[in-house]
Amino acid sequence: MLPVDLPDAVREALLAPLVDHHCHGVRRDELSRAQFELLITEGSTPAPPGTTHFDTPVGAAIRRWCAPVLDLEPHAPPAVYLARRAELGAGEVNRRLLEAAGIVAFLVDTGLESPELLSAAEMGRHGGAAADEIVRLEQIEQDVAETAQIAVDYMDSLAEELAARAARAVGLKSIVAYRCGLDFDPARPSRGSVIAAANRRLSDPKQRLTDPILLRHLLWTAVDVARERGLPLQFHTGYGDPDLDLDRADPALMTGFIRSLQPIGVPVILLHCYPYHRQAAYLAAVFPHVYVDVGLALTYTAAGSARVMAELLELVPFHKQMFSSDCYGVAETCHLGALYFRHGLARTLRARLDDGEWNPTDCARIAHMIGSGNARRVYRL
Repeated sequence: MLPVDLPDAVREALLAPLVDHHCHGVRRDELSRAQFELLITEGSTPAPPGTTHFDTPVGAAIRRWCAPVLDLEPHAPPAVYLARRAELGAGEVNRRLLEAAGIVAFLVDTGLESPELLSAAEMGRHGGAAADEIVRLEQIEQDVAETAQIAVDYMDSLAEELAARAARAVGLKSIVAYRCGLDFDPARPSRGSVIAAANRRLSDPKQRLTDPILLRHLLWTAVDVARERGLPLQFHTGYGDPDLDLDRADPALMTGFIRSLQPIGVPVILLHCYPYHRQAAYLAAVFPHVYVDVGLALTYTAAGSARVMAELLELVPFHKQMFSSDCYGVAETCHLGALYFRHGLARTLRARLDDGEWNPTDCARIAHMIGSGNARRVYRL
């Protein structure tokens, strides 16, 4: 279902299967209402007493668009929706919602792996799609730090483990925005500074990595691996949970690092970006190796997502934008990510057609590129 009338070729392109180039596993277990509500917000706390996280754009969207997938009337009350979810069971709910998203391939960030989350392969099976892994750099570093004995072992093991994991993956990802911000020194750190920082790190290796020197070393080690294997490098930017300082997650802060990677040729993919999606569009427009999406922003802005999509398309080259749901925890976020991507792009294309700026052939080609073609090319699917 699309919200506007479009020529057949454009409609078919928008409804074609999508490549979800960045997502996470969803929960396999049964969820209480409190657990469910914490998975439909980027916040980390329950709603204030007397309120609910269903009273949000995404909460209303679940009741409107996910309820029919579970055989309920649109706008079913939260209690009715959750009762039906429990009645069907997590496996059936996941299957229905992931299939309804119309995904042909899931590229799964496995950095949040836990027994409660579906693996990449299970995401594919439940959704009737292919599935591949995106390796999270900071998770690999944590594993290495907890086993290395001395700084030189740490450096050697980090390079070896990244190379081994990359051999089974289609891309690498960093959450450096969460660890020290995107305004980091773009230069590759010296070996001496890395050894000194690694010695400090190994004195308390169970702590998460926040040292800017070691984070830069991790990124540059990943660049070397990505260049060798022809892999793209994803970065979380913009909107995220409270662990993030949003003002330090503006992708424009990475301009120096992005510029330094241009001669190397490693693709840089800026995830989510909102509310800095216009800055991200600029970076994609001026640097040949930069790509963007608006990811979870479409899910969480819900009915307002068409405006976000239109703002990104003010400047972004059509061969530089991709689709991702960034689903996590509950399959509703996958279904809504795909739905609002299609709705937002449909409204934008309709406006361009009405203005005579683009013709139906242009619109169909653009929809195919953004929905799947660009990701297939960049990730070599």
